[in-house]
Amino acid sequence: MLPITRFPPPAGGRPYPPLSLAVAHGNTLYVSGLGPVRADGTIPAAFADQFAVVIGHLRDVLAAAGTDPTRILKCNVLLVRAEDVAEMNRLYAAAFPASHLPARTTCVVAALPVPEFLLEIECIAALA
Repeated sequence: MLPITRFPPPAGGRPYPPLSLAVAHGNTLYVSGLGPVRADGTIPAAFADQFAVVIGHLRDVLAAAGTDPTRILKCNVLLVRAEDVAEMNRLYAAAFPASHLPARTTCVVAALPVPEFLLEIECIAALA
């Protein structure tokens, strides 16, 4: 039986819902939906700034599991505004090397759990 490794949220920081930031099973890492909350608890207003925060969190979670964005297999991007799709595509293309673009689903949703969130990204990545 393959081991399961869970990556909990950082202790003592901002409150998180009951979840693991990521779960590794075999050579696969499942990353929970990540939102744009900065370390100080603030949420930027601008979409581009929120995207940058989320990508930073994604990189941090991947690094903690011993992998990196070039190993992402699939991303699910949730947006609350359809008008952000074009900007998201531009920012997404800049965040991932063209030679390592993951498969992706993008959905526009009615709302996310935190009203100020304009996006959330989750992914599945390969480990070593």
